[in-house]
Amino acid sequence: MTGSYILAAARSAVTPRNGALAAWKPHELGALVALDCLHQANLPPESVDELILGNILAIEGNLARIISLAMNLDPRVAGLTIDRQCASGLDAILLADALIRSGRANLVLAGGVESYTHRPASFPYGEAINPARPCLQPPFTPWPDADPDMIAAADALARQFSITRAAQDDWACESHRKACARRDHLMDEITSHDDTMPAVDTHAGRISAGLAARVRPILGSITAANTAIEADGAAFCLIASEQLARTTAEPVRIVHGATIGGHHDLPGQAPIQAIRTVLDHTHLTPHALTCAEIMEAFAVQALVNVRETGLDPSIVNRGGGALARGHPAGASGAILAVRLVHELRNRAGYGLAAIAAAGGLATGVILESPRTG
Repeated sequence: MTGSYILAAARSAVTPRNGALAAWKPHELGALVALDCLHQANLPPESVDELILGNILAIEGNLARIISLAMNLDPRVAGLTIDRQCASGLDAILLADALIRSGRANLVLAGGVESYTHRPASFPYGEAINPARPCLQPPFTPWPDADPDMIAAADALARQFSITRAAQDDWACESHRKACARRDHLMDEITSHDDTMPAVDTHAGRISAGLAARVRPILGSITAANTAIEADGAAFCLIASEQLARTTAEPVRIVHGATIGGHHDLPGQAPIQAIRTVLDHTHLTPHALTCAEIMEAFAVQALVNVRETGLDPSIVNRGGGALARGHPAGASGAILAVRLVHELRNRAGYGLAAIAAAGGLATGVILESPRTG
C-alpha cells in the first residue's frame, strides 16, 4: 500500500451555456486541461497509466478514452468514464487515489468535463418520437412520485432547516464578491489556450442584495440569483504514487475520501454526513481545517452544510463558489479539488472539499499540504 499525491491541478474557466466555451467540444476542452497538468509536472504523456473522468451529459460512449486519444496518451490507457451525477468529478479523483494505493498505477489523470452547450437531447422512455416533451431531468429513484425536482428539493431543504431567502441571497452575493476580489489569483489555476478560451470565470460579477431581492422566485425561496447556472467547464488533477511524488516540489496529499448515500428526497443535506465521515476517519475537527470548498449548486445547500458541520464560514470558498462560476455538473467536484489544491499551496494544513449529488449522494475528501508554496 502507498499513499497518493496531487502533483498538478488545473481547470478551464467556467462559462454559461452557449457562452465563451461554446466552440469547444467536451473532449477538446478536457484534453487541453489534462495536458496542462502534465506540463505543470514536467511529465510526458507516456507516463500516464490511466485517465478517469466524471461526466453526465456527453453523448460519447467513453469520453475518457476519447480524451486520452486526443492527448496522444499511450494506447494502453483505456480511460474510464463515470456518472455519479454532480459528485462524478470528485469521485474520479477518489478512484484514482484507490488505484494508486492498490499499487495498480503510478500516475493517473482524474477529473471531470461537462458542456451544457453540447448537451444532447433526450426523451422519456417510449416518447422519443415526441419532440415536444424532452427529458430535462433523468430519474434519480425508481419511484416517479418520490423523485423530486432539484429546485423543489432545494426549497424543501430551506424549509426544513429554516434558511430564509435573505440568507440565501446574502450567501450568493458574497460568493460573487469573493470571486471578483480574487479574480487575478484564480487565473493561476485556469488553463487558457488562446483568444477562444477565457482566462477568467465569465459569470462572476457584483450582485447587490437589493438586486438579488428583486429576482422573482422560481419556487419558494429559490431564485435564479441563489441558484448556480448551467455551465461548461473542465478540471483535472494529476495524481501520483508516493515514490513518484518525491520528485515533485509541492505535492498535496490525498488523506481520505468517502462517498455516501442519504435521503433521496433531500440531496442537499447529504454532504453533512460525508463531511462528518471524513473528519472522523482522519481524527480532525472542523477547526483543524485551513480551507474548505463546499459546492454551491444552491445557496441553501452550502448554508446547511456549513452550519450543520460546524465549519468556519470564513475558510469556505475563499475564491467564490459555483454561484459565481456556474455549475458544469460532471466537472464541478473536480473544480472543487483544483480550487482546494491551489488554496493549500498558499497555506499549509488540511483542506476539505464536499459536494452533493442528485439521488441523495455526497462525496467528501480531505487533502493536506505540509508546507506553503
